[in-house]
Amino acid sequence: MKKHNFSAGPCILPQEVLKKAAAAVLNFNNDDLSLIEISHRSKAFVHVMETARSLVLELLDLEGKGYSVLFLQGGASLEFLMTPYNLLKVNGKAAYLDTGTWSAKSIKEAKMMGTVDVVASSKDKNYSYIPKDFEIPGDTDYFHCTSNNTIFGTQIKEFPKTDSLLVCDMSSDIFSRQLDFSQFDLIYAGAQKNMGPAGTTLVVVKDEILGKTGRTIPSMLDYQVHIGKDSMFNTPSVFAVYVSMLTLQWLKDLGGIAEIEKINEAKAELLYNEIDSNPLFEGVAATEDRSYMNATFTLTDDTLKDKFDAAWQAAGINGLNGHRSVGGYRASMYNAMPLESVQVLVDVMQNFNK
Repeated sequence: MKKHNFSAGPCILPQEVLKKAAAAVLNFNNDDLSLIEISHRSKAFVHVMETARSLVLELLDLEGKGYSVLFLQGGASLEFLMTPYNLLKVNGKAAYLDTGTWSAKSIKEAKMMGTVDVVASSKDKNYSYIPKDFEIPGDTDYFHCTSNNTIFGTQIKEFPKTDSLLVCDMSSDIFSRQLDFSQFDLIYAGAQKNMGPAGTTLVVVKDEILGKTGRTIPSMLDYQVHIGKDSMFNTPSVFAVYVSMLTLQWLKDLGGIAEIEKINEAKAELLYNEIDSNPLFEGVAATEDRSYMNATFTLTDDTLKDKFDAAWQAAGINGLNGHRSVGGYRASMYNAMPLESVQVLVDVMQNFNK
């Protein structure tokens, strides 16, 4: 029996995607070649890349709106550096919102490239909330935020209006909820949180914002170079792109982001209701900022930890332990997590209370 996988990443994937990917590793397109040994220049894989990029624009409702889609490497961590390289002007300034570990890392990288203004931070309360009512200076080249914080279980519900370019790291909640994605000038997301396996990173960038920094950009860090080569300037992560394409197709067939948002809301409501009503548990994140993707909670009595751990492990649950920065537990409920798995966790919590 497959376990109920609440791991924060690499993410859970739909069963049908796993089956198709496994078959392709043995024999791709009935060509008697494995997916991972075909040429990335072959017509078969070029079609995969083109389909994946097209599905991204379709699902985000960005078709015909001047955006390019790239599948790059280096994870979101490399985008922490690529963003200022491509958007921060020489002697310019960038504004950042500090809401957790990953935004803090992005700030560190950006400071290597120029002036960074941290407009607000929730570090004072161990990143348990999303700062609000902050001001973004009008002279900034771009404003950067992280939409969802896997470690601390917070999520931005409303994005600020700004005259600067709007950049968002959506690694852990991309494709999970309806947004006006055209408000963003640059979106990036490591695939391994909600889209596919580790090894590729999605970048969606508005073409007109590029080439205006006045700096020389190394080829591998230049979005325009990658766009000019149709996202294959160097050998792409063939397997990761293929599985991401399968996941995007699965999402489209399901009904797209509108449909998965309903499912994600139902999962989050089920678990948070139990956390709030069960006297043995309490949530970590501020209620109004709770993430639909990553629910963080703790026991009200730490002496019960060994018994509770034994209970959820016996139920076939995997990956529930919280990050060391927070402790307690973290239930990651990405798109492919079925409601039934969340119900199993809730049943364990209820039975434990009894």
